[in-house]
Amino acid sequence: MNNKREKGISMTKTFIQQSFAERIGGNKFGNDAVLYKFEKIKRAKREARKNNPTMELIDLGVGEPDWMAEKEVIEVLYEQAKLRENRGYADNGIQVFKDAAVQYMEKVYQVYGLNSNNEVNHGIGSKSILALLPLAFINPGDITIMTVPGYPVMGTMTKALGGEVVNLPLLAENSFLPELDSLTSMQRHKAKLLYINYPNNPTGATATEEFFEKVVQFAKENEIIVVSDAAYAALTFEGQPLSFLSVEGAKDVGIEIHSLSKAFNMTGWRLAFVCGNELVVKGFATVKDDNDSGQFTAIQKAGVYCLQHPEITKKTALKYSRRHTMLVKALKRIGFTVTKPRASFYLYTGIPHSTKSGRCFTSAEDFSEFLLKEALISVVPWDDAGAYIRLSVTFEARDEKEEERIISEIVRRLDNIGFIF
Repeated sequence: MNNKREKGISMTKTFIQQSFAERIGGNKFGNDAVLYKFEKIKRAKREARKNNPTMELIDLGVGEPDWMAEKEVIEVLYEQAKLRENRGYADNGIQVFKDAAVQYMEKVYQVYGLNSNNEVNHGIGSKSILALLPLAFINPGDITIMTVPGYPVMGTMTKALGGEVVNLPLLAENSFLPELDSLTSMQRHKAKLLYINYPNNPTGATATEEFFEKVVQFAKENEIIVVSDAAYAALTFEGQPLSFLSVEGAKDVGIEIHSLSKAFNMTGWRLAFVCGNELVVKGFATVKDDNDSGQFTAIQKAGVYCLQHPEITKKTALKYSRRHTMLVKALKRIGFTVTKPRASFYLYTGIPHSTKSGRCFTSAEDFSEFLLKEALISVVPWDDAGAYIRLSVTFEARDEKEEERIISEIVRRLDNIGFIF
């Protein structure tokens, strides 16, 4: 009896293992040799903590805010969650959230003329918006232009739909802006979507009006839809935040995505909005309607409060700016070549060549593994366009005194190793 049962289980595992789609690994799905980068980092951190139980792990890799949402925002959620009328499906969103999004774009980015009825829609976080957009536009053989290093979601979905991805490297010599002119005529002809992300993850680079103007011209000449991911745009330290849609003609060719996750310390709340070209927004709304039933109305109501209080983001940005200043100073002391970004909570820098003891580094991944094991400092490696690491200033710290202690500890640990650049 047990043999039959074991045979049945074995047969089930075999046919299920053979049934996985190629887009997630096919019959090799589940093989730990192929792991998502951030899952590998999580496992490595657990192992490092296990091997060094008395030593503090300094996490400079985490890409989400260390603060909670403001107490007033939480209170709105609490009160709205108690209302019977908010219990049901939100579908493509509530009008009051769309109205607030339009007012927010006017107040923070000086983007005027958006129609809240047909040029704005909410999403369950910007990640879901990026994942759904290719469903509206990509046929087999179509191209999505992506930047690397970068957030891969839209490219991943493009490939799943039978499309192709063309990667444009972000290099220091071009201020981490993509060289659109490097695309071939065939690539331009087949391209449907162009993804840009500024302020950028992971480089921390910011765009200029001139660059956005060039993107608009490029999109019009080649009939390509622009998807501007502005998740970090409000976290600007110098001057006013810049929106792609503030450039003349931008709404004719594309849309912009704004996330409440980073700007208002609400990563787990999953709330964002897309705005811009009416047809693109309509296309997104159509595929969204088939894939989800909308974010909980109480969360959208809390989002309305946030959009009406952009000073929340300004307070958060001041903290990140302060931490960036300290971290840049510390890294320069060690020997890194690094510049404080103008926005976002990311810092991007090349890796050292070796240690004074003779340990050479072959890649950013190699260096980040060394750093975690030897110094219990976690960073994110990027080897897509040179060997770089991403550091985030969202590390846990109760106050400014604690921030200073953590930065000092980073310097102490790295000094003890001794790097050669």
